[in-house]
Amino acid sequence: MTIETKQTWDDTVLPFQLDACDIRGRVARLDTSLNQILAQHNYPPAIEALVAEAVILTALIGQTIKLKWKLSLQIRGDGPARLIATDYFAPGENGEPAKIRAFSSFDEDSISTGSEPFEMIGKGYFAVLIDQGEGTTPYSGLTPLAGGSLADCAGSYFAQSEQLPTRFALSYGRSSVPGKAEHWRAGGVMLQHLPKASPFVANADEVREDGLIAAEDLLTEAETENWSRANMLLETVEEFELIGPSVQPADLLYRLFHEESPRIYDAQPVRFGCTCSAQRVINSLSIYSDKDIAHMTKEDGSVTADCQFCGAHYELEPGKLGFEAAERENGQK
Repeated sequence: MTIETKQTWDDTVLPFQLDACDIRGRVARLDTSLNQILAQHNYPPAIEALVAEAVILTALIGQTIKLKWKLSLQIRGDGPARLIATDYFAPGENGEPAKIRAFSSFDEDSISTGSEPFEMIGKGYFAVLIDQGEGTTPYSGLTPLAGGSLADCAGSYFAQSEQLPTRFALSYGRSSVPGKAEHWRAGGVMLQHLPKASPFVANADEVREDGLIAAEDLLTEAETENWSRANMLLETVEEFELIGPSVQPADLLYRLFHEESPRIYDAQPVRFGCTCSAQRVINSLSIYSDKDIAHMTKEDGSVTADCQFCGAHYELEPGKLGFEAAERENGQK
């Protein structure tokens, strides 16, 4: 695809509601943030595509969490793409940008040219984790990988774990302009039926072959009609409309859902960001003994660590690492 310039609505998530059919959603556009995430690594094309899809999903899902919370997606499988992990850090204050990061662990020798990205994961699970901060117990929910894409897995997760009918339309890929290098863009729309006061499975008597709940199983007959209509409208969206950049998110919503009384809210800016630091590495090594630290020490007498998300490199002094070092330091005070 070919684009012209970066727009003000790139790297944003726009929340909305369709008042006529009790559906909420988000429109996301990622440009610079996605490029910065992928630039940290030299991924094969299939892995790049999986990470791009996971990142746009994370932006769409993460926008709903509260200030200072963190939402993570983890997709683990038994195939060449062993792990895709993302983090969405909600703003510290209203008006600040959210931060997003991602990485993948994979077996490069097992990835063949032209492989379908989703097939590279194999059998595994799709997990959502929410960290509300110190003093709280993180929430985690997981479902088996289902469907033919990460978007399908996310929809299945919401149906099983949250009992919320959810649908995603995503587009992502490399874009180019004359005289400039290719770069990544991603866009997507998320639809979600507003939750009931008391969640229930409307069609609980219907058992599917895979044992999983589908969106339509969660709705009454009247709700199913509204949900089906909104989904049919979403299916008319074209790739260039999802990606942008010429179509503003608000204009896209009106094109798709003008008969459903769309109401939009303030857009949330999103930036690439990593929370790694030398102190966090030191804290993570606090569970190890002096003997363990000795095994980690290189010939030059240092312990090194690299952040998988941003590639930051840390060189640390072995004598200051581990729980025994902390005990010695506390004993001297």
